[in-house]
Amino acid sequence: FPSARAPGTRAADPGPSAVRRLDRAAACCPPSRPASGESFSDHYIVIPGGELGRGKFAVVRKCVEKCTGHEYAAKFMRKRRKGQDCRMEIIHEIAVLELATASPRVVGLHEVYEMASEMVLVLEFAAGGEIFNRCVSQQEDEAFREEDVKRLMKQILEGVAFLHQNNIAHLDLKPQNILLTSSSPLGDIKIVDFGLSRMICSHQELREIMGTPEYVAPEILNYEPISTATDMWSIGVLTYVMLTGISPFVGEDKQETFLNISQLNVNYDQEELQQLDQAALPFIQMLLRKQPQDRATVEQCLKHPWLQSSDSQEIHPVEEILPVEVQVASSTTISSTSSPEPPSSTTTPEEEEEGPVTEELIVVAAYTLGQCCQSPTSEKEVLTAEQEAISKRFRFDEPFSALQEVPGEFIYLTPFTTSISNV
Repeated sequence: FPSARAPGTRAADPGPSAVRRLDRAAACCPPSRPASGESFSDHYIVIPGGELGRGKFAVVRKCVEKCTGHEYAAKFMRKRRKGQDCRMEIIHEIAVLELATASPRVVGLHEVYEMASEMVLVLEFAAGGEIFNRCVSQQEDEAFREEDVKRLMKQILEGVAFLHQNNIAHLDLKPQNILLTSSSPLGDIKIVDFGLSRMICSHQELREIMGTPEYVAPEILNYEPISTATDMWSIGVLTYVMLTGISPFVGEDKQETFLNISQLNVNYDQEELQQLDQAALPFIQMLLRKQPQDRATVEQCLKHPWLQSSDSQEIHPVEEILPVEVQVASSTTISSTSSPEPPSSTTTPEEEEEGPVTEELIVVAAYTLGQCCQSPTSEKEVLTAEQEAISKRFRFDEPFSALQEVPGEFIYLTPFTTSISNV
């Protein structure tokens, strides 16, 4: 067990056998502890009123290390719960944290102290607090932007990927267990609370009823085998909450919540979802699938187009989008039932002096053009006829992975209609 070290020292990176040690750590080795006679209060000062979180059997408080002045989060955990000795469960959590030292996306374990009735895990302090606070915030400046969610979700997936690669399922992924290193500017994420985490073995099934009602996967409710795919369901729910501030399955009580989960009663027509990048919804949908084997893996999520788009690829305001011309690699003639005349262009005085300026976007495809879809304009917007001429934008369902110059005919997409006509 790798946590036997002197007080004030950091855990060493786990070796190749760390995963094998993890499942038997609770049975063979004690946690690290200070020299005889020392206690947590000898080395740390608990900040008055600095409670960071509380559960049924644990409380997290902000503390300061006396010798360094560094801030930490001290997790006080009772060893006996409901009359049962739970010390081995705490040691299991310690073992997971020791193993995850190599991942910057998992909260760091600094020290462990054991007293008569409780154990104290001294953890890395995340000053930004839980992302839950931002998910439910009514302040527009505090709510996550979509680009924020993309960046943070990448980091969450990186942390979960490390766990899954080491055959560990977190099993309690939710906004309360994802912390931020800072709130302003928006920092990086730290995954915490491994009290429900389990080793996943290919030769042994794991069936347990555990987790937080709004985030548990259908297989947990049905008492079916748990796997790393169980975490992926929770990530789908987490993404929905971060983007909308709405919990997709929550009901009036637990029974209704569980029924919504079992029947996949989720609303994909929320206004907040319709305003997002068109790839966001498929990302959520590939995770919220009833059968675990049908869900995307963490590696597939990291490669999804929604997370591949960068901040530099911004969606331009609709008033800046001009009619586009598309060159298609097909000799087939595409025509519409009607061919309206293109709208007359308007010029500013500056353009009249320098001559008309024509902007156009040429998209060259090496395969047949797929379905075109027109982004809906908000019902709240009132547009004049002249504004409407440049207020539509068109997207393709599939991104172009490569662009090549291919001879072919041009088609014109008029901004007044979705019809396609020859030029």
